[in-house]
Amino acid sequence: MEFTVPQVDVLADFHGDLTAPKLVLFVGGNYFFAMAPLVARFEQDHPEFRGRLYWETIPPGLLVKQIKAGGTITVGNMTWTVKPDAYFAGLAKVKALIADGTLTGPAVPYVTNQLTIMVRQGNPQHVSSLNDLGRPELRLAMPNPEFEGVTRQINASLVKAGGETLATTVYGDKVRAGSTELTHIHHRETALFLMQGRADAGVVWKSEALFQEQIGHPLEHVDIPAAENTTAIYAGAVVHGAAHPQAARQWLAFLRSPEAFDIFRRYGFGKYDEAAAKSSAADPSSAE
Repeated sequence: MEFTVPQVDVLADFHGDLTAPKLVLFVGGNYFFAMAPLVARFEQDHPEFRGRLYWETIPPGLLVKQIKAGGTITVGNMTWTVKPDAYFAGLAKVKALIADGTLTGPAVPYVTNQLTIMVRQGNPQHVSSLNDLGRPELRLAMPNPEFEGVTRQINASLVKAGGETLATTVYGDKVRAGSTELTHIHHRETALFLMQGRADAGVVWKSEALFQEQIGHPLEHVDIPAAENTTAIYAGAVVHGAAHPQAARQWLAFLRSPEAFDIFRRYGFGKYDEAAAKSSAADPSSAE
């Protein structure tokens, strides 16, 4: 039986069958849109996993809380428990979780991403740069530092563009004034708030903006110059005590494959290059 009622009974960030999964993935949600084609390709290469994957795409900080809670999560009035085999976030976050014993090394980096400014189609507020986000009348939807690691990259880019003053304005003054609204799950809320007229602009990953445009939503993006942008490195690792560690390693290897990158590339992700990463200003702090 299927019972899905859009806007009433739907679980957008929880996927698969919990009955007897052979692989459980906790994925920082900013590439939720790539997961279905990635899973389909993985199942094509490994038919023994067909219909036996479960994955979540909520912010990585919340996924860590779920891991610490033994895998238990409550959504609305439903509670369930699922323990992950692999976890995915920014490279530095993954390394930190390996260091504290939550994950088992090595960390496996696989793609990169950069920031952009998402606006409504036609850019009615004429947003042209990060500095415009400091305008008092411009309503912003911005990721919450408490839940979403992408705020580290955003703050770094705000400082590059307008110094600490701009960062404090966007994440301090405008929050207190009510003209910056903080999200809990920006990869779902930012686009929605813009289309609802609840916000005028929001900083997101470029991949998220491209996805929204590709599916025909009335949104577009404003590029951030390279000198002001911040690059994130996405990585994953096996969870300590995973029930299916070999399956987790198979998925991690798959993410480094040309077939997986062909899917990521559709949404503007960059190919991870270890030598380039070491010589660049890439910020591996988080990818959400």
